[in-house]
Amino acid sequence: MLKPLADRVVIRVKEEEEKSAGGILLSSNAQEKPQVGEIVAVGTGKTTKDGQKIALEVKVGDQVLFSKYGGDKVKVDGEELLITKESDILAIL
Repeated sequence: MLKPLADRVVIRVKEEEEKSAGGILLSSNAQEKPQVGEIVAVGTGKTTKDGQKIALEVKVGDQVLFSKYGGDKVKVDGEELLITKESDILAIL
């Protein structure tokens, strides 16, 4: 598993919905980019200028809402994950 550095986290993104609320199948172009996922790994925290560590507010297992265009997608063992900074996380669900 990946071990993110500093204030970064690894998120397993929730799968996109393939149907609309009315039951219509959506093409991949019409599907909305998911913004919800589960934290699977966290870094050690941000380091201040004086060398102190600031712990992250999120932990492994948290369900989060994250910024739509933040982070970088990576593929590990066939699974697509998102690596992003904690500041790109908007809320814990």
